[in-house]
Amino acid sequence: MTDTHAWPDDVAELIEDFDFLDGWEERYMHVIDLGKAMDPLPEKDQIDANKVRGCASQVWLVSDRDADGHLIFRGGSDAHIVSGLVAIAVQVFSHKPDALIRDFDTDALFDALGLSEHLSSQRANGLRSMVARIKHEAGAERKV
Repeated sequence: MTDTHAWPDDVAELIEDFDFLDGWEERYMHVIDLGKAMDPLPEKDQIDANKVRGCASQVWLVSDRDADGHLIFRGGSDAHIVSGLVAIAVQVFSHKPDALIRDFDTDALFDALGLSEHLSSQRANGLRSMVARIKHEAGAERKV
């Protein structure tokens, strides 16, 4: 089992869910299921300004702030596995302080989930592009 004591509770739970699964095929299907369970991104948000550059598939990310000033992310993709990766990113980074988002060790998370070694280079690059966009949002000036 992966050591999850340093992770926020929701991230530790995600890692434990993946640890419970046997092999990459089950993990792959779980990623797809996470994407299917995510609320669909409305068509009005599937615009060029929300597109994530560097993804082979169509990926859109939208961010807002909650009452505490933390970012909330919503997203979507035209590919099942990528939708699952979007769902993971949304779960991991939503409702977190900006500093935690900026400093989050995503490589360690991807290793813990088994994504680093099993994603194609195109999907891994797309996932890195999503995270870069999210971290950029966390470093941007707050809109008043």
